[in-house]
Amino acid sequence: MVRSQTSQSQPLSLTSEFLMFITPAYAQGLDGVMGSVTQFAPLLMIFGVFYFLLIRPQQQKQKEMKAMLAALKRGDQVITGGGILGVVSKPPAAETREIEVEIAPGVKITVLRETIASVVQPKAANDTKAK
Repeated sequence: MVRSQTSQSQPLSLTSEFLMFITPAYAQGLDGVMGSVTQFAPLLMIFGVFYFLLIRPQQQKQKEMKAMLAALKRGDQVITGGGILGVVSKPPAAETREIEVEIAPGVKITVLRETIASVVQPKAANDTKAK
């Protein structure tokens, strides 16, 4: 029968165990302004991309929508957020939020100005015949 030999080693101290896993770092840190710029450069670039691809176009779209709603007048054909197509029957006052829209002959509904999704621009008919 072969007996396995166990080595009698002394237990390592707690600090020497942790020092075994720490490797020396030879990289040099960037000092001063250059160090902080390189840390924040990726964040600034991400913010710039988000601004030009998401925030700025949305602001422009909101500005166009606000101008469109301010320019509403009697006879404009509008589409509401719910998909109702109608004609503005009463000229909206600037201070009111409500607009009266005729959706069928003799059927008028009152909608909020913010629910108007778009104004339909009538297309001119081509009355000339192709020869």
